[in-house]
Amino acid sequence: MNKYLTILLFGQLWGCSQPTTKPQPSTSNPDSLATQLEELREKYRPGLGEIMGGIQTHHAKLWFAGINNNWKLADYEIAEIKERIEEAAEIETNRPEVKTISMIYPAIDSVANSIRQQNLAAFKNNFQVLTNTCNTCHVANHFEFNVITIPTAPPVYNQDFKAQVK
Repeated sequence: MNKYLTILLFGQLWGCSQPTTKPQPSTSNPDSLATQLEELREKYRPGLGEIMGGIQTHHAKLWFAGINNNWKLADYEIAEIKERIEEAAEIETNRPEVKTISMIYPAIDSVANSIRQQNLAAFKNNFQVLTNTCNTCHVANHFEFNVITIPTAPPVYNQDFKAQVK
């Protein structure tokens, strides 16, 4: 019995010491790299739900930045929303919901203009239009059960939404 355990242990140790070789991607063939990149994109792309969840977080953070006159943060958040919308349109090309997503751009532009003007009253009004446009898109795509509102509590508790004084 001891002899068999010794042989088994030796076999495992020997097996662990053997070098493993992984096939390396060919860097000399651009078509191969492009194919590999496309395969990775397909495997690791977020779904529309994940993208929209990110937009919802940025939507809430945008609200708290704006009402606290933190215009730099508000500008950052509206840019993030726009980037996520563009990402959804680029990634989810076969989803019918994405066909109507462009309806959001005028509302995004209005919010961005009120941020550039640092106009709190216009920001609040345009933010409501943005929120309504989200819901209009949801209804148009049979997601009427997903109702977006003006946030009542910050989406994160570890961020200060007040403008920082220099």
